[in-house]
Amino acid sequence: MPRPRPAVHPALALAGWCPLSPAGAQTTQLLVQPPWTPPVLWDRVTLTCQGLGTASATTWYKDGQRWRLQGPDRFRVTESGTYQCDRPGTGLSPSVSVSNDRLVLQVPARALLEGDMVTLRCRGWQDKPVTWVSFYRDKKELEMLPRGTELSLSPLRLHDSGHYRCRGRVESEVSKRWAHSAPVTVKVHVAAGVAGSLLFLVLLVGVIVGWHRWHHLASRKHQERAPPEPRALPEEGEVLYTHVTMTKRMQGPTRTAPPQDTQVTYAELPGPHGRPRAPSDIHGNVLGH
Repeated sequence: MPRPRPAVHPALALAGWCPLSPAGAQTTQLLVQPPWTPPVLWDRVTLTCQGLGTASATTWYKDGQRWRLQGPDRFRVTESGTYQCDRPGTGLSPSVSVSNDRLVLQVPARALLEGDMVTLRCRGWQDKPVTWVSFYRDKKELEMLPRGTELSLSPLRLHDSGHYRCRGRVESEVSKRWAHSAPVTVKVHVAAGVAGSLLFLVLLVGVIVGWHRWHHLASRKHQERAPPEPRALPEEGEVLYTHVTMTKRMQGPTRTAPPQDTQVTYAELPGPHGRPRAPSDIHGNVLGH
């Protein structure tokens, strides 16, 4: 009887992690040895069902169909296909596909974190020699190796996430044929420590910017409220000109107007000790025409 497959990231299942569901309950996990995804049949793959309940009560599914009922929690794979297991206490596990393709691209079966040292490897069926290997990410060629079969993504960066595949010429005793691998998803996660540091830096920058803006506004308000600065007091003995009045005297309509008289009003500050200054102390003349 077919069973639904939960959508759980395969890297978690293959790495041997036991994540918790949103409700806090432990989930069933399917562990793979050796820890590569996808696992290949010629690697003598062992699957282990991990979860709550009795180990002997494990139910196995292959290609969506019930395959082994009430069997052991571990067995060695002898056929390619997609496997799942079910434990009474934690339910159905995520699926794991065991490949037997002519060319396979493998990624470490664990959570990939930013900064990790990771190598992808392109393998021929039954470890046959592979030459002229090209690696692709999202249909874009990354590198071509006449003899090598591995691509290093070290150290991992977030932009390394994507769908990878490889192409190469697989050699055998009778022929040399070109082959393409199935795509493999690489998802790079931010490490917990890095994420915490980034959050702290963002908060710190926000506090600094906010403080500068507040300080700037406070300075502007203070300048607007401050009274105008008083004028500087005159120095001792300085002559203060208050106003200048221009007058014009006319004797009659037939007379020519004499030159205009200029009247200047000024005040002189007292000298030292209250004594008036001598006229010779005042520098400058007031001329009127």
